[in-house]
Amino acid sequence: VTCGTRNIRLRVKSNAKVKDWVAAINDAGLRPPEGWCHPHRFGSFAPPRGLHDDGSQAQWFIDGQAAFEAIAASIENAKSEIFICGWWVCPELYLRRPFHTNVSSRLDALLEAKAKQGVQIYILLYKEVALALKINSMSSKRKLLSIHENVRVLRYPDHFSSGVYLWSHHEKIVIVDYQICFIGGLDLCFGRYDTPEHKVGDHPPLIWPGKDYYNPRESEPNSWEDTVKDELDREKYPRMPWHDVHCALLGPPCRDVARHFVQRWNYAKRSKALNEEAIPLLMPQHHMVIPHYMGKSKELEVESKNDEDGHSKSLKRLDSFSSRTSLQDIPLLLPQEPDSVDTPPEGSPKSNCLDHNIHLLDQLSRVGRNHHFSLCKSKYEGVVDTPMKGFVDDLGMDFPKKPCPPVVLTSDPEWWEKQERGDQVVPADESGQVGPCTSCRCQVIRSVSQWSAGTSQTEESIHNAYCSLIEKAEHFIYIENQFFISGLSGDEIIRNRVLESLYRRIMRAHNDKRSFRVIIVIPLLPGFQGGLDDGGAASVRAIMHWQYRTICRGNNSILHNLYGLLGTKAHDYISFYGLRAYGKLFDGGPVASSQVYVHSKVMIIDDCMSLIGSANINDRSLLGSRDSEIGVLIEDKELVDSTMGGMPWKAGKFSQSLRLSLWSEHLGLRAGQVSENVFFWTFGLSLRVV
Repeated sequence: VTCGTRNIRLRVKSNAKVKDWVAAINDAGLRPPEGWCHPHRFGSFAPPRGLHDDGSQAQWFIDGQAAFEAIAASIENAKSEIFICGWWVCPELYLRRPFHTNVSSRLDALLEAKAKQGVQIYILLYKEVALALKINSMSSKRKLLSIHENVRVLRYPDHFSSGVYLWSHHEKIVIVDYQICFIGGLDLCFGRYDTPEHKVGDHPPLIWPGKDYYNPRESEPNSWEDTVKDELDREKYPRMPWHDVHCALLGPPCRDVARHFVQRWNYAKRSKALNEEAIPLLMPQHHMVIPHYMGKSKELEVESKNDEDGHSKSLKRLDSFSSRTSLQDIPLLLPQEPDSVDTPPEGSPKSNCLDHNIHLLDQLSRVGRNHHFSLCKSKYEGVVDTPMKGFVDDLGMDFPKKPCPPVVLTSDPEWWEKQERGDQVVPADESGQVGPCTSCRCQVIRSVSQWSAGTSQTEESIHNAYCSLIEKAEHFIYIENQFFISGLSGDEIIRNRVLESLYRRIMRAHNDKRSFRVIIVIPLLPGFQGGLDDGGAASVRAIMHWQYRTICRGNNSILHNLYGLLGTKAHDYISFYGLRAYGKLFDGGPVASSQVYVHSKVMIIDDCMSLIGSANINDRSLLGSRDSEIGVLIEDKELVDSTMGGMPWKAGKFSQSLRLSLWSEHLGLRAGQVSENVFFWTFGLSLRVV
C-alpha cells in the first residue's frame, strides 16, 4: 500500500485475509475524509457516546472493596481478552477479603485461571525510574510472565532511549472482552483496598496482609519481594486509610477505552519489542473503529435495516478545542513519529479537504490560545456551549439502535449474543459503595502525547473538559482530588487553568447575586514519608507549597483574589476539606488516628454530570505532554426529581447517587441520611466537621 511518501507492506496468513484487507482499504479510500478526520468535543480522540440508544452505561464504585469485587467478578467471566494498564500492578494483591478465605481472588491466581482457559491477557506497566520510585515493576513483570504463556507484559518507557525520565503512565484500566472496563483512581496494588469504615488497625491481620498494611507517611518499603512480611509494627503504627472512586463503563465507551489501550500497547511494542514474536501487535477490532469511522458496514446494515430514516447526516460543527490528534491518529491506532504524518499529493481532492479541515482547526486553535482568561469571555465557552446532546455520532450514517457486537477470538463466535450483560454488572448495594448501572451519555477523555502514545499532537481533553464544565455549572461543583495545584490567568509557572475557571465562575455568581458552591476535598498531607520539618521530606514541603500557593498564599491564590473583591463572603462560595479516621489498633490497644488519604479524581456538576478518571489537578496530569491519563465525562440520561436552591430540579441518577453516597461516608451517616439539599449541607454546617 502506497500513500503519499510512505509505503506499508502487509503480510497475512490466508487468501481470505488478503481479500478482506484489500476490500477494507478500497472502501476506506472511497469514503469522504470527514469519516476519518472528524474532530470531537474537547479535542478528544473519542466521540460522545449514548446520544442514541447504543447501550452506553456507567456504574460507580466508592473505595477499593467495591471496585475490586467488581473487577474480580469481571475477570472471572472473561471469555476472550483482558487488558490491564496500571501505574503499579501487584500480582499478589487479593481482590476479596478476608484474604485467608479468598485465596483464589489473588490477582495472579485469577489471571492464571483465565489464561489456562485460553483467554489472552495483555498488561501494560509503567516502567519507573528506580532511584525515584520503589514500586519494582520488573519484579511484577517477572511474576506476571511466569503465570502462563497467554500472559503478555510490556513495561514502558525505556528512559534512556526515549529521554523520558520525569513523566509516568498514570492510567488505571481493566478491560474485559471489550464489553466492560474499569477506570478511575484505583491501581491494582497494595494499599488501595479499603472499606467505607476506613479502619486504622488490623491486628492480627485479617484484611490487610503483610505489606498491604500500608502507611507511606510512616515508612515506604525498600523491597516488595517478600509481600507477606509486615513493613510496619501493627501494635504501634496505624495504616493510612485510602479513599478512592472508580467507574465501570459498558458498551461503546468501553470500546473507546480499549482503543486507547491498543494504541498505547502498539506504540510500546514498536518502541521496545518490535521483533519479539511473543509480544504481538494488537489490531483494533472491527467494532472499535469501522462502525464509527467508515460508514455502514455489513453488520450495521443488518442491525439498522428496519430503521425508517435512511438519510445520512453530515456533521459540520467544529470545536475550538479539537486538536489535530483527532485528525491524524484515531483511525489506525498505530504510532506515528511527529514528523511522519502522511501527506497526500497536492491538488488531490483528499489533500484539499484535509488541508481545509486542518486550516479551520488551526484558526480556531489560534483564536483560543491567543486569548487569556478574562471575566468577559472565556476561551472555553466554545466547548461548553456545544452540549453533548447536540452532537451526532453517525458521520454520514444512521447509527444502530443496538450496540455493535464485538469481534472476539474465541471458539464460540456467538458467545457475545448468548451472554447476558447483567451478569457483568454488580447490583447496587445498601451500603452506598456500589452505584446503580445507568444509561448515560459518555465521552472518554485523556492526556497523551508523542512520548506516551505515539500521537503526532498533544491531547489535553481532560483539562479542556474540566475548565468547560466548571464554567458551565449552574449551582454547585464538588471536587475530590489527590492534588489541587492550578493557576490563574497570567500565571507563567503553573499552566493548567482549572483555578481560573473556578475563579471566573464564582465571580459570575457574585455579580449575578446567585447562590453557588464549590466544595473541594483533598488530602490533609501528601502521601510521602516524613514530617514537615524532617530533612528528607522535601517532596512533602514542595507539594504543600504549591497547593498553598493555589489555595490561599500569595497573589496567585484563589482566596487572596476572592478576598480582595468579596471579603469574608468568599467562604460562601468555596471551601476546602480533608478527611481523618481514628480507632484502636487492636482490641484493648491504643487509640490511633490517621488521615484518610483522598486519592479519588472526581468532579460532580449540578448532580447532572460527573468526571471520573486517573488525572490529578496539576500540570503533570492535565497538560497532555506529561503524564498519560484517562477519564470519562458522564452526563445523566436517567433523571430524578430533586431540588436546587429551593427550586425543583431534575438531577441525574448516576451523579446524584454518587454525591450522596460520598457525603454519607464522609459524614459518618448511613446511605440515604444525607438530604439532596446541597446548600444546606455546605453552608458552614455539616462538611466542616469532617
